[in-house]
Order: sequence, then structure tokens, then C-alpha cells
Amino acid sequence: MVTDTAEQRRPLALAIFLVVGGVIGFIAAFALTLDKFQTLENPSASLGCDFSLLVQCGKNLESAQGAAFGFPNPVIGLAGFFTVLVVGMSILAGARFARWYWIVFNLGLTFAICFVAWLIGQSIFVLGTLCPWCMVVWSVTIPLFVSVTLYNLSTGNIPNGERSRGLFTTARSWTPLITLVCYVIVAALAQLQLNVLAYI
Repeated sequence: MVTDTAEQRRPLALAIFLVVGGVIGFIAAFALTLDKFQTLENPSASLGCDFSLLVQCGKNLESAQGAAFGFPNPVIGLAGFFTVLVVGMSILAGARFARWYWIVFNLGLTFAICFVAWLIGQSIFVLGTLCPWCMVVWSVTIPLFVSVTLYNLSTGNIPNGERSRGLFTTARSWTPLITLVCYVIVAALAQLQLNVLAYI
């Protein structure tokens, strides 16, 4: 059962992070959407995010992986990050959400992190490119998932034992470290597979 304190206290720090993360992710998704429009109008266009054969957006946008569900992936990003932004702004405005709402929100972020993990694998091991705006999306999605999941576990929105909630409350302060470890893993995979440092 969620404690009265956890029920009554708004997670303001989390809300601010949701707003910041939502804005950054939305900007990246919007930039990718504009780039997709540009490639549709002129398939041979040179995109502003195309810096080299390794660092570019064009190959990713034009690939089958760039439209995994039959439409451009950035559309998912626009909807998803806008939702994140709205949730954060709502909390700052005084909203308090029911447990089921937090669970549904967490399920959405779980889909996002799984999708991002798949896209990272496809980008590094199949397409052999690193898309700048895509990497911004990856970089934002990882800490969003970690912070919201740990919040829900620590407050009992995701049911778990009293002792576990205490551990997850402590783990919330580790969010930057967990995020950094994830970044290092992705960077190491990119270096091992693509030899990124050779292009710098």
C-alpha cells in the first residue's frame, strides 16, 4: 500500500525532469520529422544531420527500420514526448494521478525503451550508422524510463514489498549513474562494431 506521504507529495523533481526530457525529445523527433519530409521531397537531398558515412540521419530515415510500424518512427516520438511533457506539466500544475495512470505511463515508457534498444541494435549492427537526432532520442528515453520506473516502484504504484520500496527509494538517487552506465554500454558497442574513434 502506498504511504500517505507518497500519495500526498507531488514528485516535483521528477515533473521538472519530465518537462525537460519531453521538450528535448520532442525537438529531436520534430527535427527528424522535418528531415523525413525533406527526403520525401528530394531523395538525394543532403540533410543537415549528415556529417559523414558513419554519422548521419538519411540512411536511418530511408531504411525499413526507420518506419518499423509502416509510418516514420519520428511520428511515434512526437506523440510520446508530447505525452511526457504533458504529464510533467500536469504534475507541476498540481495534478495527482491514480495508480493505474502511473502504470499505463510506465508501460508506455517500457515500450519506448524496448523500441529504442532495438533501434540502437539496428543502427549499430545492421545499418552501421549513428544518427545524431536519433541519439538524442536514445539519450533522453533511457533516463526517462529509469526515473519513472524507480519512482513507481519506490512509491508502490507498481506493487512490491515494503522492503523493496525502501531499496527502490534509495536507487532513485542512482538514476544518473544507471543512465551513465547505459550510455557507456551503447558507446562501447558502437566503438567495438563501428570503430567510432577512427572517425573523430
